Amino acid sequence: MTIETTDTPEDYATLYRRAFEQFGARALWSSKAVAEPTPADALAITQSLRVEGDRDARRLAEQIEKACRRASL
Repeated sequence: MTIETTDTPEDYATLYRRAFEQFGARALWSSKAVAEPTPADALAITQSLRVEGDRDARRLAEQIEKACRRASL
C-alpha cells in the first residue's frame, strides 16, 4: 500500500501562523501576530526566528522567505 503525498509548498500566511504557534513565546515575544498577514509581515518575523529561535525556527524562516518570493512572482 502506498500513501500519496503532495509536495505543494505552504503559502506565507500559513507559515506565518505556524511560526507564532510554534515559536511565539520563545522567538517572537516582541512581535504581535496580525490576522491577515502580508508578505512584508511574514518577512518581518524571519530575523527574530533566526536570532531567537532554534534550528527548526531558522528552517521555518527560510520557508517563509521562499513563500514570500513565490507570492511576489
